[in-house]
Amino acid sequence: MARVLLFGRLADQAGWRDRVVEAGDLASLRATLSAADPELGEALSGPGVQVAVDKAIVRGERVLTAATEVAFLPPMSGG
Repeated sequence: MARVLLFGRLADQAGWRDRVVEAGDLASLRATLSAADPELGEALSGPGVQVAVDKAIVRGERVLTAATEVAFLPPMSGG
């Protein structure tokens, strides 16, 4: 189980920003989110989307606990 946060266009697309999701690791979390909303699942795996676990950007797999916070961050743009 983990607290999932979506930011920017990801939150707009999903229609929610904060949710608790049952998952034991990042792969199963992504699978659960994709099964519930295939378009969101595709967006989460898109180029430039970063994942932060407990406020630290991560790459690869992580084990999740009930106290884990997972944030999906859309690509940044600016000028």
